[in-house]
Amino acid sequence: MHKNTVSRKNTKESGHKLHEKTLPLRKIKTKTTMLKPNNQDRCWTILESEYLIRRPWLTARKDRVRLPNGVENEEYYVLEYPDWVNVVALTRDGHFLMERQYRHGLQLTCYEICAGVCEAGETPLESAQRELYEETGYGGGTWTPWMDISANASTMTNLTHCFLATDVEPVSTQHLEATEDITIELLTVDEVRTLLQTNQIRQSLMAAPLWKYFAMNRLI
Repeated sequence: MHKNTVSRKNTKESGHKLHEKTLPLRKIKTKTTMLKPNNQDRCWTILESEYLIRRPWLTARKDRVRLPNGVENEEYYVLEYPDWVNVVALTRDGHFLMERQYRHGLQLTCYEICAGVCEAGETPLESAQRELYEETGYGGGTWTPWMDISANASTMTNLTHCFLATDVEPVSTQHLEATEDITIELLTVDEVRTLLQTNQIRQSLMAAPLWKYFAMNRLI
């Protein structure tokens, strides 16, 4: 093997033939820096708040805020939601437990993972286990907190708590609400990878934990 080299081409203004010069690669010095934690060191001051709508599935308010540099924003809009949960669920034989349902915002029927709302009095894990049971009829298995993410940290107040559930199995039938129309599909690793790579999982809060699973297990 030759030593690592880099090729650099130089040319003279006279338009003479290009001359190729080979130089050894330089070692790049890296500096380790301490990553800063999430904190409130640049918090805005809320000067005034006004609720514009307060409905069971939509709460919106308008804030007047002051930034640390003294600048004031007269109209900053915030959407308040309860925390959400979702589940990357795999069966004992390694199939992904996926759902398909219609999403009226995009007017598409999409592949998704199980998801729902954290109900009052429940921990995120309890909410995730309940949602999986209600939407799919599956339960049991081993549950691991996977990641906590935000749909839009700029304007939304809630987090989505994602879980990894392995070795789940059918324990009942679906227990859907009247407004829910969900079908269940058991997909292979290759099939879910194809869905991700072809942008068929449109919900970013569901794509993120799936991509993490594939990355952590070196499946991409």
